[in-house]
Amino acid sequence: MFAGVYTAIVTPFAKSGAVDYARLRDLIEFQIAGGVAGIVPVGTTGESPTLDFDEHHKVIEETIRTVAGRVKVVAGTGGNATSEALELTQHAKDAGADATLQVTPYYNKPNALGLVRHFSAVADLGLPVILYNVPGRCGRDIPIEVVVELAKHPNVVAVKEAAGSVERVSQIVTRCDLDVLSGDDSLTLPMMSVGAKGVISVVSNVAPRPLSEMVAHALAGRMNEARAIHLKYYRLFTDLFIDTNPIPVKTALAMMGKIDEVFRLPMCETSEANKTKLRELLKSLGLL
Repeated sequence: MFAGVYTAIVTPFAKSGAVDYARLRDLIEFQIAGGVAGIVPVGTTGESPTLDFDEHHKVIEETIRTVAGRVKVVAGTGGNATSEALELTQHAKDAGADATLQVTPYYNKPNALGLVRHFSAVADLGLPVILYNVPGRCGRDIPIEVVVELAKHPNVVAVKEAAGSVERVSQIVTRCDLDVLSGDDSLTLPMMSVGAKGVISVVSNVAPRPLSEMVAHALAGRMNEARAIHLKYYRLFTDLFIDTNPIPVKTALAMMGKIDEVFRLPMCETSEANKTKLRELLKSLGLL
């Protein structure tokens, strides 16, 4: 079962532009100390499009080594070519990942049959698969009928819903035996109210403990307590997306002294006005 907070962890870069593995290890320790259920390396938040294959492999390997079985590792190993997704996923499986996060193939926009064949081919490798529905990034929804069909595969175990729709969560949980994880921090609690089990979170990069507590309360049916945390951190849920993810969250982590503020083009720094807004928000929440 996939439940709780899974942090879509950033990939820290040194000032030279290389992956900063020491900082990555520190970030993972911060997450585990904050009570998260798992780490998701090299997803969208990990700037996966700008990592080469060797870096992609090494970030996953370093995450697994650092975690050392204390929480789950869900490796981001999707692609818009099935052959690439298979190669990345096989490596993650061999390295010891607990599951793979498989994004909808982007740009080429496959039809429903292509989606079923793509995800099924990855699932056939034997690593548990979490489908990742994010049409805003991919230009393609995973139709509910495709989710229902894929749920029949024994290795398709969950879906990350980042389409902004609580309605989709209701449809999935009433038609499939899949764990649903929110892909939008601001919708985690609304989605959990209709059956989601947690979140693959951006915000937990900077606030793992509050997110873990909110989700734990919701899973235990303590909705008043969960709602109080949701409302307290709601501005963080929204303001960490005032620019393209992961620019704001990496900016916030840099302000907190946890990473250098370094991106790889085409990602770059945000505006000074956004930085001021983020700094004031982090101070108001006691995160700075």
